[in-house]
Amino acid sequence: MSKKVIGLVGARGYTGKELLGLILRHPELELGFASSRELAGTAISDYVEGWPEDGKVFEQVDPEELAQRELDLCVLALPNGVGQRFVEAIDAAKNPMKIVDLSADGRFDDAWQYGWPERLREQISQASRIANPGCYATGMQTALWPLVEQLAAPPVVFGISGYSGAGTKPSPKNDPENLRDNLLPYKLVEHTHEREVSRQLGAQIYFTPHVASFFRGITLTISVQLEESTSAEALLARYREVYADEPLVRVVDEIPVVRDAMQRHVVTVGGVQVDEAGEHAVILVTLDNLLKGAATQAMQNINLLLGFPEHTSIPVDTSIPVE
Repeated sequence: MSKKVIGLVGARGYTGKELLGLILRHPELELGFASSRELAGTAISDYVEGWPEDGKVFEQVDPEELAQRELDLCVLALPNGVGQRFVEAIDAAKNPMKIVDLSADGRFDDAWQYGWPERLREQISQASRIANPGCYATGMQTALWPLVEQLAAPPVVFGISGYSGAGTKPSPKNDPENLRDNLLPYKLVEHTHEREVSRQLGAQIYFTPHVASFFRGITLTISVQLEESTSAEALLARYREVYADEPLVRVVDEIPVVRDAMQRHVVTVGGVQVDEAGEHAVILVTLDNLLKGAATQAMQNINLLLGFPEHTSIPVDTSIPVE
């Protein structure tokens, strides 16, 4: 059986680089092209550790050219709003290639299937266009989805991300000197991920993001009010029941720390504490924003769209970091 051919637009970014590593591991995928304006002409082997010296170089592929390519699937790893020109060109050419979009462009569009595999894998497998969830949103939903029917008030989420989440374009949010000995709050109301999670859960949440001086990883402190009294043990049991068959979700008793999430493909929920009345709970979540928050989840969606086992090319041993 011939391999499926995949294209990647936006390969220079941190997520694009991680995704190229996963494509390299995949026994049934062939990279048709990796597009980057800044890296055009550079050998992929010079940029991605372990990539063979096979002569493949980064290209600069415009929307009209992409629309004429014979691909089974294309990944758009572009900033918000930039990928729409590519989608429009594919539509105009009536090209049947499937699309996974890592930006927020399709997350609020009913024409796109939202791509959180742990909840929606059946719908994803039958779709052709997937809106990959946001990094923070993946962690928040992992913690809140099992509890959504028990919420008495909108959850309040305090999030901190490493500065890779701000992308490669220089800004105060990814300037190590600006972040040294610092914690930078930003977009404190109506953040995209706040709206995204509220839409997906059908329940309002409130989210305040911050960026810190470490490079990768996310930690979330989630405060919830519950309609009925419960215990930390009962909440942990609920998480273990819901995610019992999910190899990329870990549930732990102790407080998870962001350092342990770095370079791992899992999202970890734990450290649950409940007040004496049993009605106020705090849940901790960690994940790698570039992996389960982006590239790993994109690979899950690629596998589902193309009919491969969902975790193909993804290490599922939760105790072992990425090499």
